Amino acid sequence: MELMTTDAEQNAQTLEPAEEHDKLFRDARRRLNKAIQYFPISPDVEEQLKYPKSSLAVSVVIRMDNGARRAFKGFRVRYDDSRGPAKGGIRYHQNVTLDEVMALAFWMTFKCAVVGIPFGGAKGGICVDTKELTKTELERLSRTYIEMIADMIGPEVDIPAPDMYTNEIIMGWMSDQYNRIKRGKYPGVITGKPLSLGGSLGRTDATGRGGMNVLRRLEELLNIVPQETKVAVQGFGNVGYHCARLLHDAGYKIVAVSNSEGGIYDPDGIDPYSLKKWEQEHKEVLAGAPTNGTSQPMSNQELLKLPVDVLVPAALENQITARNAKDIQAKVVLELANGPVTADADAILHERGVLVIPDILANAGGVTVSYFEWVQNQTGFYWELEEVQEKLQKIMEKATISVWETMTEYKCDMRTAAYVEALKKLSGAIEAHGTRYYFNLP
Repeated sequence: MELMTTDAEQNAQTLEPAEEHDKLFRDARRRLNKAIQYFPISPDVEEQLKYPKSSLAVSVVIRMDNGARRAFKGFRVRYDDSRGPAKGGIRYHQNVTLDEVMALAFWMTFKCAVVGIPFGGAKGGICVDTKELTKTELERLSRTYIEMIADMIGPEVDIPAPDMYTNEIIMGWMSDQYNRIKRGKYPGVITGKPLSLGGSLGRTDATGRGGMNVLRRLEELLNIVPQETKVAVQGFGNVGYHCARLLHDAGYKIVAVSNSEGGIYDPDGIDPYSLKKWEQEHKEVLAGAPTNGTSQPMSNQELLKLPVDVLVPAALENQITARNAKDIQAKVVLELANGPVTADADAILHERGVLVIPDILANAGGVTVSYFEWVQNQTGFYWELEEVQEKLQKIMEKATISVWETMTEYKCDMRTAAYVEALKKLSGAIEAHGTRYYFNLP
């Protein structure tokens, strides 16, 4: 395992599991272990995927607008790069931990493999509540973070992108800072950038659109009739909003939506466009927004238990656990967040006949279009929106059918099937360098 350190205090932390710190990562590993029971892999492959390839923990110190200095914890983890440069977003959240970033990098490794794009997995984050920072403080934080991890990233090594509470403006700052450090122009080092700085058309709604592509491809197999299908969306940020909007356009009835401040439920249906406008005008408050019928406020936890056909968790991880899995009434759970269903909850939902469309498939639209952006940056040739959306749809639908066929063949749940599909590609890349069997041949 490669270990990287900070320039200042060499305070990198190894990522070997520790009982009190690695709960999310261990939960993620359980999914892989289950897949290996269906698709045995070489011990060499299993050993390489056991821990992240490298990790970096840094102190991001900036000067606040009042003149004081303040330090924030930052992380970057590169899990595996057997199939290509590592790829993964950067999230800003007050609860970011090394364990979370490690798990997210693990998921990214398998997500890229599931949809067949030539990337490995990585992730980064800063423990910060962005609502407490001014825009100038946010810029300083973003640029300083890149200074701290600049030696770990690069367009052919590790390519960051936006994630929770980061956006194209922040990606633009980060890309610019990297260019300053390296004294050149490297547009492919960061994806999710503004169009004027080398971003790709179609990136903004890519994750939500990819999830919509997956669900629509399964309509016939699941006997789904959009006009008769009720949907609840937990999380009304970039991902949840665009998925709700696109499903609404396709005829689905959106009956509940929530954000970090709470949610709203209307059995007669909600117009996502109008609700988003209300949210922006009323500072994220959803309760009281005009709807098509009689609406009522509700909490995020109450939304999860609604009598809907499709539940879309598009917020944080660990939303459906062993405690509330028995209360889920949806027939289909479309995971647009990373890790919203725990391993224990997975087993309960599967036993109850609830189909969970796993995150490493359902929300892979974002990294897929990030790949498109990287390709365009590397070649200097840029595509029209229709071409981006067509390529995305083709990749998402192909991966969906492959996972479905594997699920049918192995008679397992859809998440396990997705991990099996990913393992096939990862195993091929790792074994191509030779395994113990090859080196022990006479």
